[in-house]
Amino acid sequence: MTESGRDPFSQLLYPMLSPQPAAGDALVQELAHAPIEKSAESNRLRLVLLDEFGDEIVQTADEMTAAFRQGGRLLALGNGGSATSAADMVTEMLVPAAGRAPIPALCLTNDIAVVTGVGNDVGFGDIFLRQIIALGRQHDVVLAVSTSGNSENLVRGLAEARRRGMSTIAICGYDGGRLAREAIADHCFIVRSSSIHRIQEVQMTLYHLLTELVQRALEGEPACA
Repeated sequence: MTESGRDPFSQLLYPMLSPQPAAGDALVQELAHAPIEKSAESNRLRLVLLDEFGDEIVQTADEMTAAFRQGGRLLALGNGGSATSAADMVTEMLVPAAGRAPIPALCLTNDIAVVTGVGNDVGFGDIFLRQIIALGRQHDVVLAVSTSGNSENLVRGLAEARRRGMSTIAICGYDGGRLAREAIADHCFIVRSSSIHRIQEVQMTLYHLLTELVQRALEGEPACA
């Protein structure tokens, strides 16, 4: 037992139940400013992205719109947090805001039986490639989200999609990794940062922007309304 009457094991599991030293003013100020500084950095990166890729973003949205008008679908890929981003974009398309028409889309991470089956029986590097072979068709758009741009399964998936004549898009961080260096995607957007958190925040802005531009175009609305 400790002087406080709690045994050491309880102290380890529930430190919040014991008296804690007060945080100094300097630490409180640092913690208060951290979210503002991080938000400012994300906004700076958004402006950098738009400055570098603004015209290409609009072009990509136009190409996606044309593909969907011909019966194509979005096939979205990603690993870990990027799988969540891929699923988020697909959800935005399938379940849009009130008054907008849904857009056919699939997230190729959602079927855990297929992902684990291919990963176990063939290899994790082929979890997207095998689904693209089985599900991909003419006019589909394959979009990969990756923080590093180096994921083997995304590289193989996009390469297979391109081989089959599908449109391919990559959204990456850092320097774009293999997806950028190997020029696998028709369009490769890079959030040039080394912070995973800032990269993913800006990637979210980008894929929501693409989604909105496509929705507006499909419904005949001006892109900048």
